Amino acid sequence: MIVVIAPENDVANEIEILTGLFEEGLYYYHLRKPHKNYEQHCAYLNQIDVQYHNRIVVHYHHKLVNTYNLKGIHFQEQKRKDHIDNPGHYFKSLSMYGKTISSSFHEPEDLTSCDFEFDYHLLSPVFSSISKQGYEGRGFDVNHIDKTIIGMGGVTPDNLDKFDALGYKGVGVLGGIWKAEHPVATFKKMKHHFSK
Repeated sequence: MIVVIAPENDVANEIEILTGLFEEGLYYYHLRKPHKNYEQHCAYLNQIDVQYHNRIVVHYHHKLVNTYNLKGIHFQEQKRKDHIDNPGHYFKSLSMYGKTISSSFHEPEDLTSCDFEFDYHLLSPVFSSISKQGYEGRGFDVNHIDKTIIGMGGVTPDNLDKFDALGYKGVGVLGGIWKAEHPVATFKKMKHHFSK
């Protein structure tokens, strides 16, 4: 399973590259644009062919699921802490039928002790980040945790075996795709690893 996270700030040809990723079989695209407001999120989504909307998970403006046929919603760590203790109240205004719910974690212990059943969990940093300077990898081994955990941090086509060995069910990649010379070709290499 490969989760591609949007670059925080727009990059050249972003929608074109993203369309190429979808065409190559990307099924989990996390739309994480902290500097865009609701209208700007709509404008971004409107540039993407509607056939791919059901592969997009939003980090911000969760009510977008009421307007667009999206894959699901994601909780950043703080938002999870603020809302998941009383999820019934939070989800009341969202049409979540058939949607995924995921969250970010930065400590395996928090992931283990979380009672809410997320569809999958992003854990970082496993290896040192490509997109964030000074974000040192911590090599978390999650073989003992019986949950779907996606490893993030320093993901490249060359270290996917290491993620497998540490117990991850997939990877979440940001810099490894968006800073690559050929993002779509890089994704294809990663996809080949997971199709073996």
